[in-house]
Amino acid sequence: MNSQYPIPVVINGAAGKMGREVVKAVSQATDLTLLGAIDRNPEHQGKDAGELAGLPEPLEVPITDQLEPMLAMAGQERQIGVMVDFTHPSTVYDNIRSAIAYGVRPVVGTTGLSPAQIQDLAEFADKASTGCLMIPNFSIGMVLLQQAAVQASQYFDHVEIIELHHNQKADAPSGTALQTAQMLAELGKTFNPPQVEETEKLPGARGSVAAEGIRIHSVRLPGLIAHQEVIFGSAGQIYTLRHDTSDRACYMPGVLLAIRKVVQLKALVYGLEKIL
Repeated sequence: MNSQYPIPVVINGAAGKMGREVVKAVSQATDLTLLGAIDRNPEHQGKDAGELAGLPEPLEVPITDQLEPMLAMAGQERQIGVMVDFTHPSTVYDNIRSAIAYGVRPVVGTTGLSPAQIQDLAEFADKASTGCLMIPNFSIGMVLLQQAAVQASQYFDHVEIIELHHNQKADAPSGTALQTAQMLAELGKTFNPPQVEETEKLPGARGSVAAEGIRIHSVRLPGLIAHQEVIFGSAGQIYTLRHDTSDRACYMPGVLLAIRKVVQLKALVYGLEKIL
């Protein structure tokens, strides 16, 4: 890596809500340069990525749907290239494999991959000695919530997770909720010992069940962005941890940190807390 040159960044999903925020953040960082902006929506083809993101001046980077040619270009830069992906669960697996194949480091905010797919990508990145960061949630506040939940779980045997997102989110439960449940499950205890024999009058009324009996409930409504509650209960008390997002700009410090860190990695790393 040649640190005298800015890191070239390709943003995949650049016309989406998160993609536009990443365009703004990357364009304003002096050590990064926006090399390409990819989006499959035909409505945005050829538009300037900066103007679409609401910047006062155009960036002279047009939106295109040609990911692989852009990755090939990024792979030829003097500095290691990075692909930031905020797309869709149906395409993100192929996007990551393509980036690694071209020597471009993926920073992935798209969730919805199966554990088997993540393991396959980890093996592919390891063989290529190519860094890859998969981050279910780029918010520092969410990392702090998860750490607090791990601490609290030592003292509570009953816990449920509620995650709330906008109604354009394709996967449920959210990757953040699944990661939170996994972190609690890794502590080696089983939660929510049954008190009665429950009957669901409507299937799914009690949410989904993750490892070690942890239940996750998903809400999808317009007007929401991203929110999560972890609720612990015991006799006579309830302990609630909640994180609310009011502006997607809150994710950008984490995204920029991930871009700068991934070029130093040689393998796949999962979770923002691993690079803080």
